[in-house]
Amino acid sequence: MPIQNFESTWMTDEHKMLLESATRFFKEQWGPKDEAWRAQGMMDRQAWRDAGANGFLCASMPEEYGGAGGDFGHEAALILAQAAAGQSGFGGSLHSGIVAPYILHYGTEEQKKRWLPKMASGELIGAIAMTEPGTGSDLQGVRTSAVLEGDTYRINGSKTFITNGQLANLIVVVCKTDKSKGAQGISLLMVETDEVTGFRRGRNLDKIGMDAQDTSELFFDDVVVPKDNLLGLQEGMGFFQLMQELPQERLIVAVGGVGAMELAMQETLAYTKDRQAFGKPIFNFQNTRFTLAECQALLMASRAMVDAAMVSHLKGELGVERAALLKYWITDQQCKLIDECLQLFGGYGYMKEYVIARLYADARVQRIYGGTNEIMKELASRFL
Repeated sequence: MPIQNFESTWMTDEHKMLLESATRFFKEQWGPKDEAWRAQGMMDRQAWRDAGANGFLCASMPEEYGGAGGDFGHEAALILAQAAAGQSGFGGSLHSGIVAPYILHYGTEEQKKRWLPKMASGELIGAIAMTEPGTGSDLQGVRTSAVLEGDTYRINGSKTFITNGQLANLIVVVCKTDKSKGAQGISLLMVETDEVTGFRRGRNLDKIGMDAQDTSELFFDDVVVPKDNLLGLQEGMGFFQLMQELPQERLIVAVGGVGAMELAMQETLAYTKDRQAFGKPIFNFQNTRFTLAECQALLMASRAMVDAAMVSHLKGELGVERAALLKYWITDQQCKLIDECLQLFGGYGYMKEYVIARLYADARVQRIYGGTNEIMKELASRFL
């Protein structure tokens, strides 16, 4: 399937051009390095600077803060390009589509000018530290604390499963500034890791997929940051800020899911038309054609659902419940479709040298991060 199959109702000519140029860059420049990155468990820091130099970071941030001045459609085009190139190790969608918007929407003018240009260039790599060893989807239960002492906050706690964790040097830390207030006691603090003491990175976690994506434990032992690193005008706004930004995070997961489904179909069609069995291509067997027809229908339905959500989001109308249902349904279908495709590869589908095997392993976490699919259904059911 050619790249132009990614074209959707929300795509402008500018979005399409970005998709094509980014896909070409990711394939030609990063493709040859992918094996080495998978072996070392992370991409090179230089890759982030290269992405910044080519305008692939903070595409939706205003030009006055170093961004490209685009909209979320530009971020989505980059996510689709990354998927088309099979580059699951790049945490650019979190950096640009999740961390940067927190700063843009809740940061002061000084904070925006201080951090966003460096994020756009790749000098700063962003991460968000939500999950803790004992706290996953229940964000109200975070234990990491931040105590105000004069003009500084002292942070103590630990985080885990943090995307970009080994390379990130600008981290949004979800913490409790008032343990007595539950959700109302949560705040977001920015930690510049190169500027503090007491910050430690734990293991680069050994996952079953996304081998080139650094996902880490982080430790904050009496980390002191300026009071001015608080996001928002006052303490206790963190939970509200998180809830406001989560719909876009879940849309990002869904867009990536559809991109992975596209690549799985492309790889499987090529393989089944080339692979011979019993004297003919395995595509010629009725079971193969029926399976692929079912997968194509699933892909078309998924694309339509994501495209409709994209149109709504670009209008500022994507609600919490719809984003939750979208994230749950798309990632479930992603796993289903890729599993069906892998089966058509036979034994080769189980070999990591084949793209389909990597897509299969990479897909599984989609149903977990950004809020588990069980939490998505619980959340959406509250609006019924």
